[in-house]
Amino acid sequence: MTGTRPIILTCGEPAGVGPELAPKALAAGVPFVFLGDPRHLPPGTRWAEVATPADRVEDGVLAVLRHDFPAPAVPGRPDPANAAAVIEVIARAVHLAQSGAAGGICTLPINKEALKTGAGFPFPGHTEFLAHLAGDVPVVMMLASTTVSPPCRVVPVTIHIALSEVPRALNPVAMEQAIRITDAALRRDFAIAAPRIAVAGLNPHAGENGVMGTEETAWIAPLLEHLRAEGLDLSGPLPADTMFHAPARARYDAAICAYHDQALIPIKTLDFAGGVNFTLGLPFVRTSPDHGTAFDIAGRGIADAGSVIAALRMAHDMAGKR
Repeated sequence: MTGTRPIILTCGEPAGVGPELAPKALAAGVPFVFLGDPRHLPPGTRWAEVATPADRVEDGVLAVLRHDFPAPAVPGRPDPANAAAVIEVIARAVHLAQSGAAGGICTLPINKEALKTGAGFPFPGHTEFLAHLAGDVPVVMMLASTTVSPPCRVVPVTIHIALSEVPRALNPVAMEQAIRITDAALRRDFAIAAPRIAVAGLNPHAGENGVMGTEETAWIAPLLEHLRAEGLDLSGPLPADTMFHAPARARYDAAICAYHDQALIPIKTLDFAGGVNFTLGLPFVRTSPDHGTAFDIAGRGIADAGSVIAALRMAHDMAGKR
């Protein structure tokens, strides 16, 4: 894949803000095509159907790879009849990326409940489904800022599970995998020759030597020491509450976090409109805006396109580095 090949922008949940963000995303200034049903686009959208991702259209016109859905899109009201088509679009985009027809994919947000209700979607989210489509490869999710400095890049080891399940799911195998995938991606996709990775503890104050939890002393610290002996530049386990102010971020290139909210709260606080979601470990580039379907404002034309614009630009840039 090269950076000159267009990115596939999948439609996501058509009852959400995805369709109205697609024409706004032309401001990204990088080649992309929208994969979805053009009937779901906002009235007045200038679009042209293309047969392949490589086909070009006029400036200011949205290129559309047509994928017809069985039902119209009513903003804020997902229709179970459309669930299977949402899933088909994601699978089609992956095929285009893996075949080399596209430089990568940028996914507009889906609604997992709607997909489960309408099509029995068995995956917790986009990340797990994409890993399955790629051959059940190990992946991790990275959220990265695009408008703050020093940058904030976070990788949660556990993702879409209940907080009560985190202590069981967080283990040396999962954390080592997240660290290794992150280190490799920082080198390949971010062109960082010697990545510095900070690792958060699970417990308050990183356990405070066993007073507030034992995971840090029992296995996190020994794991990090083992990986340092291999040459990885790792710091931690660190108290998560002191890792994300600017002086702390300047000391590392990415932070490994124990669970979903430990990672996503700081990135969304620091760069809500400019955050980008990456799936690291896939054999193709995948990014997405760092927000959901926003059913409450869907169809009103007020959705902020900043995150999807940043995600498209990042996908294009990362594809060029591969």
